[in-house]
Amino acid sequence: MSSSYPPSYSPPTSSMAIVSLVAGILGLSLFPFIGSIVAVITGNMAKNEIRDSRGALGGEGLAKAGVILGWIGIVLGVLGVCGAIIAFLIPFLLVALGLAAQGSSWLPVLFISFV
Repeated sequence: MSSSYPPSYSPPTSSMAIVSLVAGILGLSLFPFIGSIVAVITGNMAKNEIRDSRGALGGEGLAKAGVILGWIGIVLGVLGVCGAIIAFLIPFLLVALGLAAQGSSWLPVLFISFV
């Protein structure tokens, strides 16, 4: 008993969607922040390209994954920069407060004028 199924048609995948996914993965590993920005931009371009093709192109899932990975990379990059700034400022503040406790009052005033 043989049953024949009609050949299934799957549209070609958008190359921008593939670029978005690869850039999203690279943005989380080798090229932080830059790869993530590229992933968000190319992912949105791929979604528009797929929508405008009216079914002639596929890969919307790849584009969404690239955009999601891109935003995760951007958020992690911003958190990392904020953490680095805080890690730099805490010792400076501790030294300034220590000098202020000893009676030297010019350093905290100088620091506050820059902030």
